[in-house]
Amino acid sequence: MRHDFYLAWRYLRHHRTRTLILILCLSLIASLPLCLHRVLDAGEYWMTKRAEATPLLIGARGSAVDLTLGALYFAEGEVPAISMREADRVAATGWADPLPVYARFRVRGLPLVGVTLDYFDFRKLNPAQGELPALLGDCVLGADAAERLSLGPGDTLASASGNAFDLAGTYPLKLHVTGVLAKSHAPDDQAVFVDLQTAWVIDGLGHGHAEAQAAASAPDAPFGPATVRRADAGLLTYTEITPENLSSFHFHGDPATYPISAIIALPHDVRSATLLRGRYLDDSAGTAIVRPLEVTRGLLQNIFRVGALFDGILVLVGGAALVLFSLVFALSLRLRQREIETIYLLGCARLTVARLLLAEILLIVLLSGAVCAAVLYASRPFASELARFFILS
Repeated sequence: MRHDFYLAWRYLRHHRTRTLILILCLSLIASLPLCLHRVLDAGEYWMTKRAEATPLLIGARGSAVDLTLGALYFAEGEVPAISMREADRVAATGWADPLPVYARFRVRGLPLVGVTLDYFDFRKLNPAQGELPALLGDCVLGADAAERLSLGPGDTLASASGNAFDLAGTYPLKLHVTGVLAKSHAPDDQAVFVDLQTAWVIDGLGHGHAEAQAAASAPDAPFGPATVRRADAGLLTYTEITPENLSSFHFHGDPATYPISAIIALPHDVRSATLLRGRYLDDSAGTAIVRPLEVTRGLLQNIFRVGALFDGILVLVGGAALVLFSLVFALSLRLRQREIETIYLLGCARLTVARLLLAEILLIVLLSGAVCAAVLYASRPFASELARFFILS
């Protein structure tokens, strides 16, 4: 049998192009579904892990999927806002601790999320560089966000204005980066975090006043010189909060009416969670409470249905490839007819030819398996990134 493999190997080396094509076809057919399932498994792991860590989520009544994706994974698409009064209502029950989240805005394609300092403790987010936001106008970057923006502590980042045609005076806010969070392998890595008051300033609910004069342009100012609108009592065309003007910033109206996207509710025990959920059984209420784990599992079932569809398509493609593989071997036998007759003339039995062909097939399968294993090994570090890009984004 050793001689059969030697002759088969020499034959495959002689016909390198045909052998290479067969190996690549078989390895790709085998590796594609395995890589797909690896990405789906990584997506399931990260989504389930984050959902399990979030007991209850409160938001505007409507799509539970949109609420979960917007509040937990900061997916694009505006979630209907609720008022800050809802967080006060949860805290007043004594059954749970509320963590308000305001994820309406984006900056340079990244989610800009308004949270309280308790959010960082809840998600176990610690700064790898610098420190957490302490003043109005400060922000902290997720690990991936800092890498993408090439920013660090001490740099500045301009938010996008809520409405470029807003005559009421909502302008972009120049944020001061105070730190970069350690990598958490979660959607937090791709976010820019500010406190709720800063998010409300961006939303136009708070502002400061300055002298009615032109401000010196900064080299990194993306909007040119910070000029003054003379007719508006000294409001700047973009806002920068500094220690000098911090005291002039103020909010109008009742803070309880200010918007937030959702509330992460952390019940003290199972009984408290049950009682809190009972508060939101009224269908006429404008708010609803959901369990992110249940919503995420339902969403994953739909994702796996799509994965099963891809599996079915790949099975059909694989079957067609195997038919072509068999056709190549059948044509090869016809082209090798004189070679086979020479083997017979040398006194070899018909079984010898069958063994040679079987050895060629086994060698091609083994080499394809080696290539497939190499592809899987090379794709392993990227499975989580692909899952976050295609599933969590």
